[in-house]
Amino acid sequence: MGREAATMIRSMTGYGRREARWQRGSVTVEVRAVNHRFLEVVTRLPRSLSDLEEPFKKAVQQRCLRGRVEVTVSLGGEKGGARTVSLDRALARQYHQALRELQKDLRIGGAIDIALLSGFRDIVVVADEPGDGSRLGRLALRLLSGALGDADRMRRREGAALAKEIKDRLHSIRKAKRQIVERAPEVAREAFARMKARVEKLLGSEPPDVGRLNQELAIYADRYDITEELVRLESHMVQFDHALRRNGSVGKTLDFLLQEMGREANTIGSKAADAEIASQVVHIKAELEKIREQVQNIE
Repeated sequence: MGREAATMIRSMTGYGRREARWQRGSVTVEVRAVNHRFLEVVTRLPRSLSDLEEPFKKAVQQRCLRGRVEVTVSLGGEKGGARTVSLDRALARQYHQALRELQKDLRIGGAIDIALLSGFRDIVVVADEPGDGSRLGRLALRLLSGALGDADRMRRREGAALAKEIKDRLHSIRKAKRQIVERAPEVAREAFARMKARVEKLLGSEPPDVGRLNQELAIYADRYDITEELVRLESHMVQFDHALRRNGSVGKTLDFLLQEMGREANTIGSKAADAEIASQVVHIKAELEKIREQVQNIE
């Protein structure tokens, strides 16, 4: 039981959220994961934590192998959280000097006052929060770890539900395949008998070479033999079962095996040319398509 849980497949869809107090406000980390062909990590961080973008992405990459994962960090508190204002006085002086020289060169008037200078964003800087940035970064990374754990548990629960539904549909496919196996020998015998009757009617009651005739008929009947396709179909299903119990990213492997199973089912239907087998093939293909829809959400 423990081993099965350790190798459970995971959905690519999950959500996690962690929050903690920070000075007069709070820090919240949210993780949202959805389907994606590859792994794509998107971070939305406040400016004070922008230098943590790479550590955040690496933390996600250690937990996720496929999917689009969005990580959002938000800071809250009284009136949006405590903030600080800083002035770059040296830059303000340079702006003032440059504007005075521009006035002189263009011979234009106007007041170069505080209202004008404060419009330059790089002179007046408003920080999202005061305090120790390194401590805030460590707290955010700790919250990210917890949120990723929450998302991972959700992904495993959804993966377990997907695995159960897929196994039920595989069981249905195997039932249909067993009916095809039972019917297949009769289809080959009927094909042999039909062609033999046709040839005998054309040649008369005394065929010139009965041995050669039977050999040719056997070759013809072999065209209706679907034994090889049935064996390959079962082999793909066994590999599919093993992949469902494997750890890591198996979604692409499962999708490939579904394509191969669909190819074998098509060949079985076209070779057998039998209404009863065709009905079972249609059922198999319908189940494969439903499984494929579920596999698109498997990591």
